[in-house]
Amino acid sequence: MRGSDDTGRSGTGTDAGSGSDGGARTGLAAELGAGLGERATLVQFSSAFCAPCRATRRVLGEVADMVPGVTHVEIDAEARLDLVRRLGVERTPTVLVLDADGREVRRAAGQPRKADVIAALGAAL
Repeated sequence: MRGSDDTGRSGTGTDAGSGSDGGARTGLAAELGAGLGERATLVQFSSAFCAPCRATRRVLGEVADMVPGVTHVEIDAEARLDLVRRLGVERTPTVLVLDADGREVRRAAGQPRKADVIAALGAAL
């Protein structure tokens, strides 16, 4: 995805379980406060007065509606400072693309374009 922090890294602490896939999915889903997508999850960190966050919410929602098995989860960064710090989120919006097991495969800060989100999902599917 286009953004100032597109690292493409994985294993940044989002894999909350060890051993079976079920443990990773259950642990991360509990930590996010929402279920993971069957194929991939778009995790958006937002803040209340962030205009690009609203546009990002729309783009990610459209992509999640368009691609079967993909879920969009939005997290209020101010309410989840523990998670923000642990995952190294430095600005809003920040979008993490998680694979089916809840591992981070892409990350971008700033408002993404729909085409970039779809392309980034390719790494997770």
